[in-house]
Amino acid sequence: MSRIILFIALIGFAFSCQPFEKNETSKIDYALVIHGGAGNLTLENVNRESREAYESKLEEALNRGLELLSNDSGSVAVVETVIRVLEDSPLFNAGKGAVFTHYGTNELDASIMEGTTLNAGAVAGVSDIKNPIMAARKVMEISDHVLLSAEGASLFAEENSLEIVDPSYFFTEDRFNSLMRVLEREGIDTDSLKASKYGTVGCVALDKKGTICAGTSTGGMTHKKYGRIGDSPIIGAGTYAKNSTCGISATGHGEYFIRYAVAHEISALMEHRGMNLQEAASSVIHDVLKPAGGDGGVIGLDARGNYAMEFNTPGMLRAYANSEGEKMIAIFREGEE
Repeated sequence: MSRIILFIALIGFAFSCQPFEKNETSKIDYALVIHGGAGNLTLENVNRESREAYESKLEEALNRGLELLSNDSGSVAVVETVIRVLEDSPLFNAGKGAVFTHYGTNELDASIMEGTTLNAGAVAGVSDIKNPIMAARKVMEISDHVLLSAEGASLFAEENSLEIVDPSYFFTEDRFNSLMRVLEREGIDTDSLKASKYGTVGCVALDKKGTICAGTSTGGMTHKKYGRIGDSPIIGAGTYAKNSTCGISATGHGEYFIRYAVAHEISALMEHRGMNLQEAASSVIHDVLKPAGGDGGVIGLDARGNYAMEFNTPGMLRAYANSEGEKMIAIFREGEE
């Protein structure tokens, strides 16, 4: 009898030593993460008025997304709605606030991807679609294609009753003056171009059904030529979503994000190397992108609502909230707010 008691005691002790694993039912019901661009954002060069304006608009977009998620909206609709809020604001380099090309025009890009089916849609180089993210969603949902560009994308948008505007709609004095300062210089000041190419917006949402969606929208780079297209409309570079791993939206120097397939690489590290979201995002942004010369950042969510906000620049406009009541809005590095 004493041996039986000892055996039972040893079994109980062994089980008590097992690491605690979070119950699957404790998964966050829904979550939302947003970015408004990464770049030279510091306390010294972002005045109080600008800071308050950025924070207010990010909070507006965040609250709109949370309202939809709490009312059972799907993540695709949430991502589109949140990005539309940011596209309609002149504060960001997307939609109304898009930067100007070398030729004094605006050329906008956007993409969206859904993590259950891996279906995706994007538009590039458009100049008359009021909300490019809406066109990207239409491409994803009702066309046989992934990426449409320029006049073809505009024709598709018009045929599907999206709002078409005169290109003058995108004019904002601050963005135009940025172009003028560059053009007036003798030669190109690469630092000024670097500072003015950020402001891309993005959103990743996890809905109650467990579907992850990611989307990104941008006006590209100030002074860009020859119909240049960056990473924002490129699936796997600026945007990626897969329910089993994560959803990612990127912002930064697009050429590098394309070369290193940044958004997909984060997902691949999770799937094939067993990294969690934070580890994978940090590895790509700091260990791969930065040594290669690529500046920028990413936001992401995994299937449990865990988030990542990694950037290798002085700051990144960002926000996060979930069904548990957690909420944060930030611009600068942690500890500098």
